[in-house]
Amino acid sequence: MILAETDPAKARTRARESLAIYLSLPNYCNNWKRLGFTDADFTGGGSDRLVDAVVAWGDDAAIRARLQAHWDAGADHVCIQALGGPGKPIPKPDEELLKRLAPAA
Repeated sequence: MILAETDPAKARTRARESLAIYLSLPNYCNNWKRLGFTDADFTGGGSDRLVDAVVAWGDDAAIRARLQAHWDAGADHVCIQALGGPGKPIPKPDEELLKRLAPAA
């Protein structure tokens, strides 16, 4: 997931809205546990540590760096889910962000 928001509090609030459904699904939580997260990371809408690991937020450069980290780690494809842009509901993708970052990925 990617989110064009540079304010940490706002970014994490919006990210938590999107992560809520995943935090209720055992298969996602079990995968995160295998990656080193604990039950404490799943409470209160998700810890900052979990949110920051799952959602790449910030300006375009920060998000690009997070996407590049996947390529650098050996990914042969990277799927991005652009969370709703400013003033848009979370389920609506930020199409402008996708246009800016998907070709670069």
